[in-house]
Amino acid sequence: MQVSEAVPQFAEAFAFEEFNRMQREMLPALLESDENVVASAPTASGKTALAELAICKALRDDGTALFIAPLRALTNEKESDWERFEDLGYSVYVVTGERDLNPRRAERADILVMTPEKTDSATRKHDSARYSFITDIDCCVIDEVHLLDSEKRGAVLEVTISRLRRLCDPRVVALSATMPNVSDVADWLDAPPETTFEFGDDYRPVDLHADVKTYTHGDNSFADKYRRLYRALDLAEPHIREDGQALVFVASRQDTVQAAKKACDEIAERDIPIGARGDYDFHTETQELRNETLRNSVLDGVAFHHAGLAKNDRDRVEEWFKQGKIQLLFSTSTLAWGVNLPARCVVLRDTKLHDPLEGEVDMSPLDVLQMLGRAGRPGYDDVGYGWVVCDFKDADKYRKLLRDGKEIESRLAEDLDSHLNAEIAMGTISDLDDVMSWLRTTFYYVRAQSKPDEYDFENHRERVRNTLQRLVSRGFVERGDDLKIEGTALAVLASKFYLDLDTAERFRRLAETEEIDASKILETVAGAAEFDSVSSRQSERDAINSVLVGQDSGDLEAGGRKVLAILRSSMTGSTPGDLRSDAWVIQQNAVRLFAALRAFLKRLDRPFAANLVTRIEARVENGVGERSVGLTAIDGVGAGRASKLATEGLETPADVCEAGVDGLVAAGLSEGVAEQVEASARKLPDVEVEWGSFPTRIGRGENDMREVTVRNHGDGEQAAMDVTVNGVEMTTKSTYLDGETTVPVGVFGGTDDEMEFTVRVAFPDVPLLPFTDARSVRVE
Repeated sequence: MQVSEAVPQFAEAFAFEEFNRMQREMLPALLESDENVVASAPTASGKTALAELAICKALRDDGTALFIAPLRALTNEKESDWERFEDLGYSVYVVTGERDLNPRRAERADILVMTPEKTDSATRKHDSARYSFITDIDCCVIDEVHLLDSEKRGAVLEVTISRLRRLCDPRVVALSATMPNVSDVADWLDAPPETTFEFGDDYRPVDLHADVKTYTHGDNSFADKYRRLYRALDLAEPHIREDGQALVFVASRQDTVQAAKKACDEIAERDIPIGARGDYDFHTETQELRNETLRNSVLDGVAFHHAGLAKNDRDRVEEWFKQGKIQLLFSTSTLAWGVNLPARCVVLRDTKLHDPLEGEVDMSPLDVLQMLGRAGRPGYDDVGYGWVVCDFKDADKYRKLLRDGKEIESRLAEDLDSHLNAEIAMGTISDLDDVMSWLRTTFYYVRAQSKPDEYDFENHRERVRNTLQRLVSRGFVERGDDLKIEGTALAVLASKFYLDLDTAERFRRLAETEEIDASKILETVAGAAEFDSVSSRQSERDAINSVLVGQDSGDLEAGGRKVLAILRSSMTGSTPGDLRSDAWVIQQNAVRLFAALRAFLKRLDRPFAANLVTRIEARVENGVGERSVGLTAIDGVGAGRASKLATEGLETPADVCEAGVDGLVAAGLSEGVAEQVEASARKLPDVEVEWGSFPTRIGRGENDMREVTVRNHGDGEQAAMDVTVNGVEMTTKSTYLDGETTVPVGVFGGTDDEMEFTVRVAFPDVPLLPFTDARSVRVE
């Protein structure tokens, strides 16, 4: 059927003119029904078009569609792919990080694109103005719904969809690779039989021959990588010699680069006819690549692909692979879940990967099947070849996976405490009956009925009661006299900031500590449960010890000490080379934890400690010194500019204002940037303390009440003020400081001959050093 015949008003939104057999069979369910839809189909069979058809139905009905993509890298690709919808007058908006969210654009969007984690966060905050858009969804398309079985992310997707259905009950269209128990997913989503589809391998455009090849595991993991690489090249070589293409999946971004380099040498050694060095036009095109290593390898017909490459480089690699100019491509799993780049031969060189937060882990069975599914090029091959290269002791496990597939299980029970806490904190659960009602909306409940023994379904009510009791005993939930339950402030903060419950308790303990300094803050975050699985490799020990020499790391284990070393070195932009491979992921997670800790401290009335956390967070993000951290509060000043300005002696926003545009230009900024930076600096809080008629002397034993005026010359901001006398705190005040306010100060003649009165002003949410001013009073 022609696209223009089925959806005439959206024909230009599709990248092809005719639907295939699977797509034709699903047209009535997607376009003529309002029922929920579940479809399981082989990889490369055209599921993306099913998502687009569901979106077309929502737009035709003047609704808003949400597309949940499995990876963050793919959300950006959808934004690019769906410019076709933009050309038809519909707006597409990708919802990413908290700081980048534009609520107005999200509210007005016709198509929203989000990851499961972002959707979870948005639904948790649905009653805030920033995230209210999430309750206006009319159709939710879940791409790769078999992600439910992911150990780390499955439960998030499960509770998010259950919550979204309770909030606004959108039509749900769930798409999946082949899975044996598609009926369980359909039961969970209330998709009737007539809109539940299970397409077998006969719908796969190209037959797949998948098998396992083993290698002998040695003592050196580095050498093992090359053993597996040579095995992968052995499997790919015959197909490349026949003008086919091979796609080799490896564990990490760095591995794609190293494998491509080594493969170029090995291909030359084996004299495999590959590459396009004689193609002058292609040679000219390659010079536009940003990555130098990639620029050299593509001329030999070898390339690599990962989410860290510049988008232009990724786009060109994908295009050249489709054109056949690249015959051997090394990639991370991003290509398996996203871009449709099939190859005659697919090899999984690595079945284990290093996760910065988890250490060495097995690749998910879902990832394995997803990658192998890329084998076979429709229109070019009659059969695709997929190989898993693994240690002989793992061979039977992977053969069974290839033979039987993978049933989709619920992962909710593995983190039931945290997810139940989130629901209670939002107020959607107020008693035990509500808990059971919530549980019945989950995939866990459906799956437990299918496999009651494995899920211990008979005792599920007892499990829920025990979970609830733990939350009560740990201070997350309060139980009233009428058996009602309610989330505490601790529960709300843990849910809002997506915290492990152990971490929330850890933050509360710090907030209740009398003296809070930078070392305690860093140690608290480094020891968070989110970092429990971080491992410290032998090669990293010296680097860790060099960073922490002379520093107290408390009771942290080896993994926590590694996190602490990365955070401390990040604050000065001096992370040792041996720690850099994991540093980015750890820094990003730490920044989120710092934001949560700041909220804890503000909630428990510790604003000066909150300001210290804000400054530490800014230093970890930007690698700037303690004196110049305030520069990062200026819009347009990141790590590079902050360093440049500090080197020129401009360490604070006040210094920037005093220097003016001319001074900033002299410090190395262009005139346009200098004007923006100066204007932004002038908006930041700028504090002045006016002591007025404050006395210079007082009689011993006398008392006098005075008022000190605190004035902010910048934009308004939440502020904390305190007054100390000879180091002892006497007065505190928190207020939104826009203009001026007064602080009462009791002047008294004590036993000391001189009284030092100090006013401190700090801004909990702005990384400015606290402002201090003092006056001395003689006691006579």
